[in-house]
Amino acid sequence: MAAAFAVHVFTACGAGCALFALLAAVGAHWSAMFVWLGLALAIDGIDGSLARRLRVVETLPRWSGEVLDLVVDMLNYVFVPAYALVASGLLPQPVAVPLGLVVVVTGALYFADRWMKTADYYFRGFPAIWNVAVFYLFLLKLPGLIAAAIVVALAVLTFAPVHFIHPIRMARLRMLTVAALVLWALLALVAVWRNLEPSSWITAILCVLAVYFVGIGFLRRRHP
Repeated sequence: MAAAFAVHVFTACGAGCALFALLAAVGAHWSAMFVWLGLALAIDGIDGSLARRLRVVETLPRWSGEVLDLVVDMLNYVFVPAYALVASGLLPQPVAVPLGLVVVVTGALYFADRWMKTADYYFRGFPAIWNVAVFYLFLLKLPGLIAAAIVVALAVLTFAPVHFIHPIRMARLRMLTVAALVLWALLALVAVWRNLEPSSWITAILCVLAVYFVGIGFLRRRHP
């Protein structure tokens, strides 16, 4: 039981990461913000496997790991990135706050969707990974109107009949996808280390990997 509860504590540490990420964002320390968001992402990628191995659901039925995970994800995937969008100047000033509201409202609705995942571990609609989307907006430094259009498009895709992969649990092309995920994590770490101004080839590879991750979801639509 102690080991099972320790998994819940480990998951809840992601909320601590969100607090530190928000503090960094308030001070406009964007690289530090992404370090904490990245650590939260790593926790989220590990805790599920630990919970299944230790049979946490059966051992501690009082505590819902699923609810805890959704609460932590809402903070790290949606709330902190939404604040970064509003405060960073990435978006035109007149629409920054309204689009921040769009992000948090659509993200909250998505995490409440009981059908967010398919039986083969794909996400239905854009899975509210605004931490990753905002990372790319910081990386590419697009004109404000284009950045705003991307935010609107992703918010619409949240409820669209499209599929996005779960890179850890999907079965098709699993080894290739995990290798791509590891490469993405390493290059993203380098980009953050360089204050979100990496070499052009790092940015290019990160963009290619993003296309790969999105494309795998469309492959499922053709071959369900």
